[in-house]
Amino acid sequence: MSGHSKWSTIKRKKGAADAKRSKLFSRIVKEIQVAVKEGGAEIETNPRLRMAVQNAKGANMPKDNVTRAINKAASSDKDFQEVTFEGYGPGGVAVFVDCLSDNNNRTVSIIRSIFSKKGGNLGTNGSLSFLFDRKGVFTVPKGDIDPDEFELEIIDAGAEDIENENEVFIITTALEDFGSVQKKLDELKIEAENAELQRIPNDTKALAIEPSVKFLKMVEAFEEEDDVQNVYHNLEMTDELMAALESE
Repeated sequence: MSGHSKWSTIKRKKGAADAKRSKLFSRIVKEIQVAVKEGGAEIETNPRLRMAVQNAKGANMPKDNVTRAINKAASSDKDFQEVTFEGYGPGGVAVFVDCLSDNNNRTVSIIRSIFSKKGGNLGTNGSLSFLFDRKGVFTVPKGDIDPDEFELEIIDAGAEDIENENEVFIITTALEDFGSVQKKLDELKIEAENAELQRIPNDTKALAIEPSVKFLKMVEAFEEEDDVQNVYHNLEMTDELMAALESE
């Protein structure tokens, strides 16, 4: 599990540092809308909606915004479709782009254009499935939690890995154990700061600084698009690369 630990930590820190608040809220609102369409507007009986609302709290989204999003989704005819794109960026780094779209043709055109303009290649769906595993990732504030007791409880519930960071625990689970770990956190009356399914690379690819920065420019271009929810890749985020990014 240590192979992706640094990757997931860096991704969290980088996301917290440079994600625009309005963009983050927009993504959460979309997830709320999809959850409501899929399982109804009752948080207690809709696990996906409960997770989206929990993530909204973790992002400090005002409660009124969350309520409006739920009510709007319940009365709206607009449907968002989950669409994924796979390909390679500069230097042969693998990229997975998760989207929520109400216009598939528009989204395909946007994603294809970014791959083309930024020196990448759009592949066929399923072509990168061997490079990534779908994992559940929970970010839990430490608060006054007893670390030893907490770790035992969470491992018993199905956690594969627990990272003890400065102020949070980062818990990783297999896809099939995501629900049981979420249930355990509920039983312990512990609210995660963030809970989501992520695509974790099985291995990383190292590049020199210049092509790495070029690749990350492509990632940024994807992340700026409204239809894009998440971007995953297997670029090795070395200390030298992180230093180069911070100096820009």
